[in-house]
Amino acid sequence: MSPAIPTAITDHRASGVLEIAWSDGTLSRLGHGLLRESCRCATCEQQRRHGAGVPPSDTTLRVVCIEPVGEQALTLGFSDGHDRGIYPFVYLRQLGASCSQPTPCPTPASNVY
Repeated sequence: MSPAIPTAITDHRASGVLEIAWSDGTLSRLGHGLLRESCRCATCEQQRRHGAGVPPSDTTLRVVCIEPVGEQALTLGFSDGHDRGIYPFVYLRQLGASCSQPTPCPTPASNVY
């Protein structure tokens, strides 16, 4: 069985949620703050190893840029200036499975990628 792949990626910028519809029918709703705090770039990993951790995000933090990395990942840029993280689809799927957001995302003012 092949892993699920995104069929739609919608950024609900106003509410700070990245919504990913997967080929198996699952829907992941990932908060922008969660995505920033879950960054696995070398800088963020080094900060974690040295006990500094990634700076906590606030409710105003937003994803401001979404770029595909081939057919396997996304690069996300954040309003705090951080834009080095590559988020493989497998990792995004894991993040979506580990959190639940019972509140549905609004559809107006969305950016679909």
